[in-house]
Amino acid sequence: MAIVVERPIVLRDMKPEDLEAAIELSQEQSWPHRAEDWQFFFELGQGIVATIDDRVVGTIMSWHFGSNYATIGMVIVTSEIQKRGIGRKLMEAMVERLDGRNILLNATQEGMPLYSSLGFVPCGIVHQHQGPAPTMPLVELRDGERVRPMGNADFELHALYSKASGMDRSVLFEALASDSSGVVLSRNHEPTGFALLRRFGRGRAIAPIVAPDLEGAKVLTTHWLGARAGRFCRIDVVEGLGMSRWLDEMGLPKVGTVTTMVRGTAPAVAEGPRVFGLAAQALG
Repeated sequence: MAIVVERPIVLRDMKPEDLEAAIELSQEQSWPHRAEDWQFFFELGQGIVATIDDRVVGTIMSWHFGSNYATIGMVIVTSEIQKRGIGRKLMEAMVERLDGRNILLNATQEGMPLYSSLGFVPCGIVHQHQGPAPTMPLVELRDGERVRPMGNADFELHALYSKASGMDRSVLFEALASDSSGVVLSRNHEPTGFALLRRFGRGRAIAPIVAPDLEGAKVLTTHWLGARAGRFCRIDVVEGLGMSRWLDEMGLPKVGTVTTMVRGTAPAVAEGPRVFGLAAQALG
């Protein structure tokens, strides 16, 4: 009678040389992330890998936003050895590292039972829209309203981003802005919102979108969709703010939905600007 011996699973810090294996894992799951996307996430955050015989078979990453918040993402386990509890081991290890912080993540339907068992509760919905960017109608701006290119002086927009998300987004904004094209919505010469366009996955992502209201978010999004007409574009929008229905009407279809979950306290967002489109599902 043959005896099957399961090889031990070892968790360790993610290293730069693990990114090639991480890319292969995400490709196995049909995720769109390029090598450059993984590198961007790695430089901003920290990760843990699960290995068997020194082969990377699972990943998880996290990113800090100020002293109170963090997000978790890029949770992947190779299909050939799922059901061995590797995802739980990775999650438990990362949650322990983030002890003392409120933790957010965006969960697929399949992942929700695991996250719920670790104390995460639903707090929102995100809809993924993508496809060839539609041809957009001309936008009528309000009196005193303008959309202009983002310049070096606009790097202070991190404060607007932080207020809109309820978390310190200064480091993230600087990293995104340095790797993106951006436009700013101003009203009566005051910046009130912005939208960045950057390479991601199969094309470009409009990410993030921060605006004072739905009409402002539409103006910013229309600018970039119009500029990208006919070419692949992705936007991850927050449910309840009107963007998902509008994008469907404009011709950029919804292709998926994830549930935002929190372990601890969800960020408190004051009156004012809101995040209509995420920087990335992993980053929130």
